Amino acid sequence: MGRLTGGDPSLLRRINSAVVLQALRAADSPTLTHLVQVTGLSRPTVEGVVEGLIGTGLVVEAPAGDGGGRRQGRPARRFRFRAEAGHLLGVEIGPHRVAVVLSDLSGRVRDSVQRPVDEGASADERLDRVRAAVAELLRRTGVPRGSLRAVGVATPGIVEADGTVRLGTALPGWTGLPLGARLRRSFRCPVLVENDANAAAVAEHWQGAAAGSDDIVFVLAGLSPGAGSLIGGRLHRGFGGAAGEIGALHLLGREARPEKLLSTTGRPLQPLDEEQVVAVFDAARDGDARAQEAVQRFLERLVHDVAALVLALDPELVVIGGWAAGLAGVLTPLREELARYCLRPPQVVLSQLGEAAVATGALRLALDHVEGELFAVEGTVTSRR
Repeated sequence: MGRLTGGDPSLLRRINSAVVLQALRAADSPTLTHLVQVTGLSRPTVEGVVEGLIGTGLVVEAPAGDGGGRRQGRPARRFRFRAEAGHLLGVEIGPHRVAVVLSDLSGRVRDSVQRPVDEGASADERLDRVRAAVAELLRRTGVPRGSLRAVGVATPGIVEADGTVRLGTALPGWTGLPLGARLRRSFRCPVLVENDANAAAVAEHWQGAAAGSDDIVFVLAGLSPGAGSLIGGRLHRGFGGAAGEIGALHLLGREARPEKLLSTTGRPLQPLDEEQVVAVFDAARDGDARAQEAVQRFLERLVHDVAALVLALDPELVVIGGWAAGLAGVLTPLREELARYCLRPPQVVLSQLGEAAVATGALRLALDHVEGELFAVEGTVTSRR
């Protein structure tokens, strides 16, 4: 927090409001006395702030029976944070599907929906599918569009701060797409766009396998792996948002692409999709020597990519997610090879959130934005962690 100076009553009111609101959100229908004790503010100040928050719709007086046992005399007034006063959306836009999750202001999920999308769909078709999924979810839950306070969006590619996809080879027509600007036309609230692996890293740190660690790498393992990392509990995007693009390491003297690595015939594997790759892994498990060699090449490439990031960042934990995490035999070779490559091998675990990680991370980004608005003491909002 920057240096505070005197003579600014509005700043003091913002500070007091943020402190009281945080205390209200953390407690179960607290009394004014409790809020005074927790915040260290005077009773008249707390009472004034609470009344002001009631006026904004963020706080409501709780029924007299809430939050305690029986006491003689007039019960103390109790208050609660109205998590239902607004809603958030987390949106995943992927090669094969779009997924949308809806929560209240506490981050508690109310409902979700996902819809398939053709891998070759144009950018317009894919965005139309997103809008249709959002409309269906809002209609199903009865949440008005005007109740949305922020929308987080996660997508493959290198994403700039304004939501433009600077480079996105996984989706047709995605490179150069002003994704944030396009989606903001559909909402009257902030829209925050982030890389999918970065969003998944945030999700695992929030409520997944990395909940107890602040220095982590999340690997979105697939045909072209990507990674997101948190350093000291904060998302590390890099100068231009390209941190973690380990799928490009083959350009640095490792020319073999996935379609060649996974080939069992000497010819590039076509079409290069999940179904074909699963078939190669199944054949390897059944004893096919060429398939086993292909799988070994694939794993060596994945380990090489992950090890480069581990050596640079020295994380406590590596979380493996993405569809390849479900392939039999991925985790053990990764652990063994990282132990060989790395000076201090990290713990390696599978994602706990699975296919929900990306959309959950997008939701967390929206929640971060709203929390920045509600709890910032200098009127500043940090939209990226």
